[in-house]
Amino acid sequence: MQITTTLSANPTDDARLAEILSNPGFGTHFSDHMFTVEWTPDKGWYDARITPYGPITLDPAAAVLHYAQETFEGMKAYRHQGEGEDTLWLFRPEANAERMKRSSHRLALPVLEPADFVEAVEALVKVDGRWVPANDDGGEKTLYLRPFMFASEKFLGVRPAQHVTFMVISSPAGAYFKGGIKPVTLWLAEDYTRAGRGGMGAAKTGGNYASSLVAQQEATAQGCDQVVFLDAQEGRYVEELGGMNLYFVYDDGSIVTPETGTILEGITRASIIQLAEKMGHQVTERKFGIDEWRADVASGRITEIFACGTAAVVTPVGSLKSKDGDVPAPASTDLTMRIREALVGVQLGRADDTFGWMHQVV
Repeated sequence: MQITTTLSANPTDDARLAEILSNPGFGTHFSDHMFTVEWTPDKGWYDARITPYGPITLDPAAAVLHYAQETFEGMKAYRHQGEGEDTLWLFRPEANAERMKRSSHRLALPVLEPADFVEAVEALVKVDGRWVPANDDGGEKTLYLRPFMFASEKFLGVRPAQHVTFMVISSPAGAYFKGGIKPVTLWLAEDYTRAGRGGMGAAKTGGNYASSLVAQQEATAQGCDQVVFLDAQEGRYVEELGGMNLYFVYDDGSIVTPETGTILEGITRASIIQLAEKMGHQVTERKFGIDEWRADVASGRITEIFACGTAAVVTPVGSLKSKDGDVPAPASTDLTMRIREALVGVQLGRADDTFGWMHQVV
């Protein structure tokens, strides 16, 4: 792409940026610039540009506001430092690009080719590189990147939009767990499902997250951190949390994770499968019943349960609560934490990248 760049006339000053990066939180502060490119059937993708971060203008009849035709991705930029090194990296950006391609097909949106997707993300990271936090204290701060695509055409007819906008924004992110990593408690959603056969469950689109919110409210009311969904067809099989994939570790070292189809194929999920197999663990992707969860925790066959996602990376799972009673937390978090340490180590440059996952930007 031919990308034009207009730098902000009023970038965040060094003192304020240092204050933000010392305690960034999540999704609260945004970097000085954003990337935008537009599409029409006649022009294809055009007018790729980096401009100062700010509000965008949408017509009230913009299709995305009425028919939710949009997709997005979540990824991070990492600063590697040590022995004179100060470099910026992305984690498997081509995998995010391919997933957005699949999501775009499902939402009848135009495809932004993976090479252009990666170039767009790289361009923003290069311009706003000073927003990528350092981790001199051994922490896990990163620059969270949000590429997204939406139907921006002014039209109320129900059909694929003829004007589409793709953007990338970024936001510094602190460690997901404040005060240390601890197991999350889960609430079993029995009145709500996340996605059904032939639906949008495997696409990363806002509607999937919107459908999870009322169930998450129910979980919060029950004193739980997250909600876990069952399949829509039979209500028997575990799918995923509101925004994370699940793994079940057995006493023989094997691992089971729910098969995809109606769940999101997480980049972290796929990476953990490779890491676990390299560690000598057999990983099986299959239907996993809620009755298995209950029975195998009770018998001691399940020794650990963990969840993963871009924001939290890896988190141990504690107890499962439901209308039928509680399932206690498994006894161990040993493998969970070893996998987490291995993955975070690669991402932050503290361990060798034997899989070739990291992509240098600067």
